[in-house]
Amino acid sequence: MPTYLTMKHAAAALFTLALGAAPACAQDQDDPSRLREGWGLLSEGSRMILEGLADEMQPFVDEQLVPFFTRLTDLIDDVALYELPEMLPNGDIIIRRREPLDPDAPDSEGSATDSPIDL
Repeated sequence: MPTYLTMKHAAAALFTLALGAAPACAQDQDDPSRLREGWGLLSEGSRMILEGLADEMQPFVDEQLVPFFTRLTDLIDDVALYELPEMLPNGDIIIRRREPLDPDAPDSEGSATDSPIDL
């Protein structure tokens, strides 16, 4: 099941719970202990919904996000070396280095002119 559908259902459930709690609060203004109990139940229900969402999203995080960020950190040494991403008029997104690399400086695999360009 797509994650966005699950999140929509959770948001709808939380909204419904909040709407249902409003009349209960108006009725129970005389009894603060019942009001605290109601808010406690609402809090517990919200916690259970969010834990369920987290459990459903865990495989996605493990299978897709973790490898993506691992690969990204392998490609980008230090984030401080780069400017913020910039979108060009044609839709391309570029991330410029703060200080350009010296094209004649050798890298870890040999000289910059010997290594093929990977597109």
